[in-house]
Amino acid sequence: MRSSDEPVLTARSLCKTFRGHLSMGRTQVLRGLDLTVYPGEIYGFIGANGAGKTTTIKILAGLIHASAGEFRLLGYDGADPRSRRGLGFLPENPNFPGYLSGREFLDFQARLVGLDRDRRRRDVDRLLDEVGMAGRADTPLRKCSKGMMQRLGIAQALLGDPVLLILDEPMSGLDPAGRRDLRDLILAQPARGTTVFFSSHILSDAEVLCDRVGILREGRLALEGSLDTILGPGAAAWDVTATRAGGLAAGTGTTAISRQDDRVLFRVEGEAALANLLDRLRAAGAGLHSVTPRRLTLEERFLDLEEQGARERHEERAP
Repeated sequence: MRSSDEPVLTARSLCKTFRGHLSMGRTQVLRGLDLTVYPGEIYGFIGANGAGKTTTIKILAGLIHASAGEFRLLGYDGADPRSRRGLGFLPENPNFPGYLSGREFLDFQARLVGLDRDRRRRDVDRLLDEVGMAGRADTPLRKCSKGMMQRLGIAQALLGDPVLLILDEPMSGLDPAGRRDLRDLILAQPARGTTVFFSSHILSDAEVLCDRVGILREGRLALEGSLDTILGPGAAAWDVTATRAGGLAAGTGTTAISRQDDRVLFRVEGEAALANLLDRLRAAGAGLHSVTPRRLTLEERFLDLEEQGARERHEERAP
């Protein structure tokens, strides 16, 4: 059984190689992946297309086998069926039977989870409401939009109050209101005793949601940690907007991003440069409109890592 401080998910030296058509050629997708996810976390698993996110999730869900390495779920070896008893799972491209309604589909899934009739009825109604599908519960799935199917897929993953929730691109197909609802739903899970592990291309959502983030590059974790660790605890720069500052030179560490009439937007890097600019604005009789801290974003950090990887590959190929 799982102790309260034991990780809910661990992977060690996980590798996956796919054979090409007619077994000609091989493609190595995972190259010794290590992962640890702790109880109560919201962990974001991000990476470029082809980095190995979906392959990792399929291995964890038992849909494909790893070529090498090992992993554990909920205190059990990944090969043990008991490891998935407390698992809720949403695949990247869910495909549900179109002849069922949303309510019928969730009731069927609840039977597979092992819920009795009274709890099935109660939990299905609750989840339909939580994912915003209560008003369309009896619509056949073949008439549902991509976003509606995604909402139902999230509801089925939450049936049975899973201990670990694994979501592959859960924001896919959702409109802004749907993304907001899903963010709220994910943020509520740790209080219910559920750990969340999800992949996403929408890095702004990951930045809002996650306790920790792992950035996957070429089948390995290139960077992992809390957002403060990855992005830094403070501001990377400041945006300063001033009026009556059209003739003011930018100065060291300061760049004039835009000038419109008598209003100037400065981008300032470093506290010394910020203090210098504010002193010069006061001395020039300029009006200070705003000083806005600008923290490095997860998207910017991710793109920096991708560019670093591209440079390293270029150097390896250079004679």
